[in-house]
Amino acid sequence: MGAASLRVKGWAALAATVSLLVTAVVAPAASAAPETVTTPDPKLTVTSVSLGRTSVAVSGLNTVAVPVTVVGGYDTTETYPVYLNVFLKRSGGPGPATYMVAALLTLASGTVDDGVWKGSLYVPSTANGTFKVTGVMEGQVLDGSTGSMTTPTPYDGPSIAVTGVHLPRIGVSIIPKIVPFGSAYTARVAIIDSATGKPYGSRINVQITWDNLCAEYDGDRYLTNAAGIVERIYPAAAGSALNCVRLRGRAFDTLSLGWTVARPGIVSAAPSKTSVPVGTIVPVNGSVAGAPNNCPVILQRLTGATQWRGVSQARVRQSGRFTVLAQPPYAGNVIYRVYFQRCYQFQAGYSKSFVIRGY
Repeated sequence: MGAASLRVKGWAALAATVSLLVTAVVAPAASAAPETVTTPDPKLTVTSVSLGRTSVAVSGLNTVAVPVTVVGGYDTTETYPVYLNVFLKRSGGPGPATYMVAALLTLASGTVDDGVWKGSLYVPSTANGTFKVTGVMEGQVLDGSTGSMTTPTPYDGPSIAVTGVHLPRIGVSIIPKIVPFGSAYTARVAIIDSATGKPYGSRINVQITWDNLCAEYDGDRYLTNAAGIVERIYPAAAGSALNCVRLRGRAFDTLSLGWTVARPGIVSAAPSKTSVPVGTIVPVNGSVAGAPNNCPVILQRLTGATQWRGVSQARVRQSGRFTVLAQPPYAGNVIYRVYFQRCYQFQAGYSKSFVIRGY
C-alpha cells in the first residue's frame, strides 16, 4: 500500500475498494528465514515428493488438509526428531496467497538417513489458483527465529489446482486518518467475504501487529466480533514502522495486509541572512518532520497579492534537513516560504513565510 489508510464506509464500499497485500515480507511469516538465507542444506537429499490430491476446493475461512509424502534422507548423528517441510509456490491463478508450506512432516517409516516423511498441507481459499512443489527443508521452526543459513533444497515436484471461493478480504481504517507524530492511533480492522461484501458471521482470530512481527514470529492476537470487526490501539512508536493484519494458517499466513500510517507534512525553514544586496544567493535551511529522505521541497516566492511562484528546489536529506536557495530579485521585502509536496506517507505542507530584504 501507499501512505493512505483505507477507510471503512460500509460493507459494499469496502468490498469494492479495499486493497490486498500478500508479499514475501508480510505473508507467509513462517517463510521469512528461507527468503533471506543463501544455500540449500547439504545434509538433505530428496528422492520424491507426492501430494495426496491434484485438486481441491476451499471456501471462505476454511482449510482443506491434503496429504504430503516425502521420500528422502537427512544425514545427521543427532537424536532430535527430524521434521521436513515442503514449499509450494504459485504458478498460476488470481488468489492473493503467493506460496504455501506443508510443515513438520514426521518420519513415518524407514530411517532418518533413508525414510518416508508424511504430513499435511492445509490449503486456504486464498490459494485460489495453481501451486507447484519447489523445495524441501529440514527444521521444526519456520518463524525466522532459528537463524538458519540454509534454503529449501530445490525439487521439481507435483502441482495442485485450488478452487477458492468466498475468499476473505481485509479492510483497515486508521483513526485519525492522518496520525500526528508522537501520538497513539487506532486501527479498525474488518474481515469480510470478498464475494458478498458481508461478514462471515463468526468471530475471527487475527494478528494486528507491527514492525518485525509482520515478517517473522507470531504477532499480537485479537478476536473480531461476529461482524468481523476489531480494533487495536497502536502505540506512538508504531507509526514509524510497517503495520499489518495477518490471518494465520498452520505454517504460513493465509492472507495479510500491510500499511504505513499517513503523516502530516510539517516544514520549518529560515534564511541564513535576512538582508542582502539584490541578486545575492541566500541559503535557506530547514527540516521536514519524520525525515522523508529524498522527497522534494520547493522554495516559493510571493508574487502579487496571493500568487506563489517556485524559484528553487532541493531534496530532503536522510537527516530530515534540506537547503534551498533564495535570490532576492528587487529592493525591498521579498516574501518566501517552503512547500513540501506529498511524498510517501507524508502529506503536503508549507513552512511559515519569511522575509529577505533586498537592497
